[in-house]
Amino acid sequence: MINNSSHPGVFLQELLEEMNITPYRLAKDTFMPATRVGGIIKERGSITPDTALRLAKYFNTTPDYWVSLQSSYDLSQCHPQHIEDIQAIA
Repeated sequence: MINNSSHPGVFLQELLEEMNITPYRLAKDTFMPATRVGGIIKERGSITPDTALRLAKYFNTTPDYWVSLQSSYDLSQCHPQHIEDIQAIA
């Protein structure tokens, strides 16, 4: 898994800038709502499996890449209460 504490929107924004693609163009080309793309870039939305498939096809990557970015970010943000109290299975 990718070890990442940055939101996937950061990576998406950088990729769009490198390729000189606007978020609106990405939304239109991938048949996603512009609000979904904008939400991800603004770090308010997340990469769903559907989004991962669309981004993978568009950028010639894998869906796993995008899902891994999201999962890694989610895990980095997760700090459950009482985690220290969980006993290891003997």
